[in-house]
Amino acid sequence: MALSWTSHPSLSFFSSSIFFTTPLQNPKSIITFTKPLSSYHSPNPNPPIRSSLSTLPIFSFSGEKIGETSIDLKSAPPETARAVVHRGIVTDQQNKRRGTASTLTRGEVRGGGVKPYAQKKTGKARRGSQRTPLRPGGGVIFGPKPRDWSVKINRKEKRLAISTALASAMANAVVVEDFLGEFERPKTKEFIAAMRRWGLDPKEKAMFLVTEVSDNVRLSSRNIGTLKMLTPRTLNLFDILNADKLVFTRAAVDYLNRMYGYDYDVEDEYEGEGEDDGDDEEEVEG
Repeated sequence: MALSWTSHPSLSFFSSSIFFTTPLQNPKSIITFTKPLSSYHSPNPNPPIRSSLSTLPIFSFSGEKIGETSIDLKSAPPETARAVVHRGIVTDQQNKRRGTASTLTRGEVRGGGVKPYAQKKTGKARRGSQRTPLRPGGGVIFGPKPRDWSVKINRKEKRLAISTALASAMANAVVVEDFLGEFERPKTKEFIAAMRRWGLDPKEKAMFLVTEVSDNVRLSSRNIGTLKMLTPRTLNLFDILNADKLVFTRAAVDYLNRMYGYDYDVEDEYEGEGEDDGDDEEEVEG
């Protein structure tokens, strides 16, 4: 016996459903469990992955609704969703740190080897070096040193964090037809007009996911400070959570269903990489 209920509609850091304990209702998104209800009440160290099926409207470039499409994504179970997404975003932010900040201690600052004045009979506090941290130009106490901030995360866990964040954002997502050929020249005003036809407010943060970006589209959208134009290569967890609206093209929906869908198996990707490596080695040996 399978159990189904509606998923949560909101997305951003402050309103995303995965950061709330009280579920919100959204009639368009359906979460389907793949195991009986009794198995969820028993202690299980590895909770099952959920399937989040959502129906999204499709708009033409002129803003007319021309149909609907479905997107089926993997989603972490409620008891671990917040932890998975939190670990994913912390890992992304930490791995961006260069870790090159460095300061000099009193032993590393140049100079200060001579005692500035006598120990006694001066009326001053005793001092053995001009490079003491108490004086300008001296060393730094407990200052930063170069370090590695990187955090390891498994590929499956990172992929699950992205798909979970996307699944929680489907209530604020729309699908549009491919608009790369609609812009004959770079024009920000025309892109803003298209956003309004799709029901988007240019003042709200929006994330566009397209499979490819033409020069005219890139130049037309780059001056909109609230917009992020992403491709599958640049898709990241921060921009998903930080956006108020998500916009996909049909090709992007196909990509998400293929790469983050419930039926996708990461092990197949590993096997494919191993086969490619073997072919390369054979070519080199030959």
